[in-house]
Amino acid sequence: MPLPIDPSQIDPDEIGEEQTTLEMGHEEAIEHVREAFTDAGFGIPVEFSVSEMLNEKVDAGRDPYYVLGACNPSVADRALDVTDNRLGALMPCNVVVWEEAPGQQRVYHVSIMRIARLLGMSPDDEEIADIIAETGELVDDAFGNL
Repeated sequence: MPLPIDPSQIDPDEIGEEQTTLEMGHEEAIEHVREAFTDAGFGIPVEFSVSEMLNEKVDAGRDPYYVLGACNPSVADRALDVTDNRLGALMPCNVVVWEEAPGQQRVYHVSIMRIARLLGMSPDDEEIADIIAETGELVDDAFGNL
């Protein structure tokens, strides 16, 4: 089955891609990202170390890699309504932190709201545009504090 979109043609802005590099240790970066997203209005209901899990389960030998599942409850509630509950399959909004080199951490995020719209999981209307704009502002605030 062909993909409904050509991934090589997607502009990072279309998926709300945000990323930055932090010059600090991995654990310190995780705390810093958690604080920045919390200060911007997100909760972090889910988080886990992908690298620890994979290294333990399949001896992957992965460098530190951590997922913080960020969620703004009022926006999430609206997004579930406008997508007939389908957006829940993409929740929470993940922010990942991985170690590129000792003392250098990459922080990466894409907008589940934008991706849901691209995939046809949500309507392409003013209501979802407002939700995308609001979450974009929250993410911009968080990245601005990194």
